[in-house]
Amino acid sequence: MRAWAIVPSPRLELDSLSKRYGDVVALDECSFDVGAGELFGFVGSNGAGKTTAMRIVLGVLEADAGHVRWDGAAITESTRRRIGYMPEERGLYPRMKVGEQLVYLARLHGLSPAAAAKSVDAWTERLGVAARRDDDVQKLSLGNQQRVQLAAALIHDPEILVLDEPFSGLDPVAVDVMSEVLRERCDAGAPVVFSSHQLDLVERLCDRVGIVRDGAMVAVGAVDELRTGKTERLIIDAPQAPDGWADGLHGIVNSARRNGATMLEIDSTADDQQVLQAALSTGPVHRFARERPSLTELFRHAVSAEQPS
Repeated sequence: MRAWAIVPSPRLELDSLSKRYGDVVALDECSFDVGAGELFGFVGSNGAGKTTAMRIVLGVLEADAGHVRWDGAAITESTRRRIGYMPEERGLYPRMKVGEQLVYLARLHGLSPAAAAKSVDAWTERLGVAARRDDDVQKLSLGNQQRVQLAAALIHDPEILVLDEPFSGLDPVAVDVMSEVLRERCDAGAPVVFSSHQLDLVERLCDRVGIVRDGAMVAVGAVDELRTGKTERLIIDAPQAPDGWADGLHGIVNSARRNGATMLEIDSTADDQQVLQAALSTGPVHRFARERPSLTELFRHAVSAEQPS
């Protein structure tokens, strides 16, 4: 029987990137990786270092220390030509027509005139801006400019996508189109990393998430992995239960009221059946459910947690 070797998929690696601007630390040994066919959400507060990291990947900025690799090798100019990049600040020529601009950008990436025109037709149709190909970019709405910017990132069929706030300014329909496109690129084998402040969207779309604070990665993993902690949450809607009804129950870490219901934070020693019986002893229970923290809550905890001294 013939033995088949397992070939590891290529990965985009950011390895211990550091960058300073005088006394300001933009990146502090920031590390994460994104595999082929993976959608990675890169989140953090304004000024946390997301854009700086992305610009280093593209060679727009140079790191003070650390490395960027693709498939185990250092990123080169040739590699960067195969990256689709979408900056947060739109990098389009405002007085140039949409179609002419996209053809120009496609040609810069090495496409023939015919291939460039074909790609422009395909992506403007896909992203809903085909009717605006003869308009100057500055005449478009912010949402349509964002669609054209995405087309510019995709026009050369890139192997890697690096997108800085791609959903900014988009209406719900455009968000759905953008989401479909990003998932399609992943399914085609491209690693996709994007930043966004729309954490519910990141949670819904991404295979893994990285949270950056003050230039350093403070959490990386699938959302379900990041949710795993020492405590869980129970939501109990017992309208006749008095304040403090759960006090004294074993394993209760914290108790609070939320929208008329009781929210209990419990540890691994708590017996949820005992909690349920205690709630029922006060009267009817309309809801009794475990609840996992959302990415928004994980984010708030990660960015507000005290730094180790």
